[in-house]
Parts: sequence; structure tokens; C-alpha cells
Amino acid sequence: MIGKVSAVIAAAGVVVLLAPAGVAGPAKSRLVISKGGTAERPLVVDGTGKDVGGITVNASHVVIRNFRLVQPEAPGIRAQGNDITIEDNTITKPRNGDGDGIRFFGTGIKILRNTVSGTSNKFGHADCMQTYATNTPASQDVLIEGNRCEQIDNMCLMAEGPNEGEGSGRGHSHHFTIRGNYCETLKAAQALMFEDIQHATIERNTFAASPVKAIGLAIKSTNATVRENKVSPGIRYEVGIDSSSRPGYQGPKPGGRP
Repeated sequence: MIGKVSAVIAAAGVVVLLAPAGVAGPAKSRLVISKGGTAERPLVVDGTGKDVGGITVNASHVVIRNFRLVQPEAPGIRAQGNDITIEDNTITKPRNGDGDGIRFFGTGIKILRNTVSGTSNKFGHADCMQTYATNTPASQDVLIEGNRCEQIDNMCLMAEGPNEGEGSGRGHSHHFTIRGNYCETLKAAQALMFEDIQHATIERNTFAASPVKAIGLAIKSTNATVRENKVSPGIRYEVGIDSSSRPGYQGPKPGGRP
């Protein structure tokens, strides 16, 4: 089901959004997708630059692209399911909730070439992107590539697995690739934080502003690989790590704790 906005089928498996007539600002409706496609023919929802009040995906085999979300209800995009791609969207100043730009839960998630800007901690702990596993599934095989997180009060990515102390204890979150992103963290102590996430590869990212460290690895976030990142001179050290996360670590010498 695609709810609360008008849509037309442009081609097999492709849905093109039509702007809701006369709706703007806080009254904008949230797009809700509760039925996806198949692995061979995913449901593609193309916003064609339209602004909606946020997007919720509770389905698998879905592509969300080309939306422009201005002050959406946070999280701007929330995706739960398998084989979901979020690409080429712009999210500006999400509000309420925790103020997050994107939240994701599931296997085979791809977050590609999106721009999230202006998240504010006045709404909570406002991250560019976040995942956790409390009453939501653990996440595996996640690709986050080519995104821009600009003027982010909290972290560019907060990733928590199910065994980090507050999670469900069911399953494992593993194999995250964070590649070629721009990250500007204004108030948090780190740009990326991993807790109970195994096999994370963090490469060729640009870390701006001046948090204490670029990357935190904690609570058995083992087998991480860190390489070829550009780190602002205002950042004291690239990697902070605890003893439980050191097994299998490959990367620059850690500068302190996560």
C-alpha cells in the first residue's frame, strides 16, 4: 500500500509521485509504503523532486528515490525490511521525534547519494542516520555510500546491534560498508559510532568539523577495517576503540577510547 499521496504507475514496478494539491508546510502528508515488489522486480517509488512530510517503508524489495523532504517529521525516512534502497533524496531540517534524518532496519539496505542537513539536538539526539535492534530486526549487509551529512548536531551514523546492552539480544548486526561519504558532526564526540556491529568497513570518507574522534568502535564491534579516510585537522584522532572491539581490527593506530 502507498498511502496519503497521489501516485501513478509510470512503468512496470515504477511508481511516480504526484504532488498533493494545495498541501504545504506542516500539513504535508507522510508517504507510507507497506507492500513491496520482488527481488527481480522491486517496487521503485520515484518522487521526481516532490516534497512529502516524510516516508515510512515497512516492506521488502523497495527503491525510494528523488524526494525532497523539507522539515519532515523525523525520521525523514524510516525503512524496515530487506533489499531496500534509499537513493538521491534530500532531507532538510527534520523535526520532532529524535530529529533523525534516516533510520533503517533489515538486511540488504543501501543508502546511496542522499543529502541530509540541519539535524538539531533540540529534538533529541539528532543523527544523520541511525539503526538499532531493540524491537526492530538486526541489520546485515548494509551499504552506505556517497551521502552528504551536513550540519549534523549529533552523529552521521549511530549503529547499535542487538547485543549492546539495550538491544533485543536476538541475532547479529554485521557487514556494514561506509564508503565515500561526507560527514560534518557539530556537537557529538564522534562522527560514526558502532556498538556491537561486526565486520564494518569504513573507507574513503571525509570527516569535517571537530569532534574528538571520527570513528568509535565499542561493545564487540570486532573485525572493523578503517582506511583511506580524510580527517579534519580539528579532529584529535581518527579511531577510538575499546578492548572488546580490538580482535580483527585493521586500520590506523587508535588514539583513545570510543
